[in-house]
Amino acid sequence: MNTTAQLRQEDIAQRHQEDTARLRQKDLERLQLLRYIDDDFMTVCLADNFEGVELILRIVLKRKDITITSVRTQEPLKNLQGRSAVLDVHAVDSTDKEFDIEIQRSDAGAGAKRARHNSSLLDAHIVKPGDDTEEIPDSYVIFITENDAMKGSRPLYPVERYVTIGEKKVWFGDGSHILYVNGKYRGDDEIGKLMHDFSCTDPDNMNYEALAKRARYFKKDEKGMAAMCKILEDMRNEAAREAAQKTAIRMIRAGKMPLEDIADYTELPLDTVKELASRTVRFA
Repeated sequence: MNTTAQLRQEDIAQRHQEDTARLRQKDLERLQLLRYIDDDFMTVCLADNFEGVELILRIVLKRKDITITSVRTQEPLKNLQGRSAVLDVHAVDSTDKEFDIEIQRSDAGAGAKRARHNSSLLDAHIVKPGDDTEEIPDSYVIFITENDAMKGSRPLYPVERYVTIGEKKVWFGDGSHILYVNGKYRGDDEIGKLMHDFSCTDPDNMNYEALAKRARYFKKDEKGMAAMCKILEDMRNEAAREAAQKTAIRMIRAGKMPLEDIADYTELPLDTVKELASRTVRFA
């Protein structure tokens, strides 16, 4: 290898190291700003965190008898037509009740139809062939929103079905429950303290140790910080891949460049571009 080529490779390697160090520093700075109200951070902190999930459910449902037996985060559930939703936190308790805890920073993501869709997916997931429908366990879809989505200045908004009988409304009692939690609420009670913790960036300022200890691990422990930085890096890479694929699809539809050139331009593998082209033609 001649000296010029060697120097060029060394320069590229040096710039790569500098870029990697710069991105890691940005990830560390971003990590310190993350809160439970950021769904990616919450799902990492609540993964297998039975104590934390129990705490949240006991407070928002005002029940002390909830014992969680299963916690899965970022779990996709599909209906019969293949339409899916990814549940932020899917938990099951000792009585087989099912809970979907969703974080929404945007009011638009916590609409009534979204709640209905998630509730229907939970029910479809619960019921197995041969089950007596009268024995279906209760299900709960809980939206914790950064803003007061219902604009009522209340900490909690339970959504229940009622039967209208003349002038009376009688509780339907089908076991399907939807609940909105106002993330802006700061009352001097359990739910106010919980919502404070959901918006708190410093684990040492949190009220509930069940939440603080996991946030502390990912923000202040070397192993936890490394794990969280890897997650942030993977998210960044995935976002870049999605952006590159969207660009490739637009170029394929324009039909002005060979697939090999599109692969070079987007830095996607040629096989990926060919698959995108096949799907684009199939669904055009």
